[in-house]
Amino acid sequence: MANDIPALLAEINSTRPILEQVANKWSVLILTVLCSEPARFNAIKRRLDPITHKALTEALRRLERNGLVSRRVIASSPVAVEYAITPLGRTLQDPFVALVSWAREYGATMAQAREAYDEQRASDGA
Repeated sequence: MANDIPALLAEINSTRPILEQVANKWSVLILTVLCSEPARFNAIKRRLDPITHKALTEALRRLERNGLVSRRVIASSPVAVEYAITPLGRTLQDPFVALVSWAREYGATMAQAREAYDEQRASDGA
């Protein structure tokens, strides 16, 4: 199967809509935050600064719609909303923790690669 390129491409294309829902930067970070404990909207926003109110709202709605996050209204004054990861969302914990760890470990290496690339492009006159 590994050498069956058309079948492999069909499989990749069938997973694209799902990956678009869960693999964008805010979804990964939101789910990583919620893996440790439920959190209120403003607590998530503070942890993910500089996310905008609108971007966080849209991401949380998308995650809730896809069954990865649950939303609970807390009757208080003012009314508060708490978000928690669902069992389905929890299945993404290991891959997301690994991805965040990888980003921490190799982020500086990628920054150096970008800098070297940009310097090379600038010296080539491109």
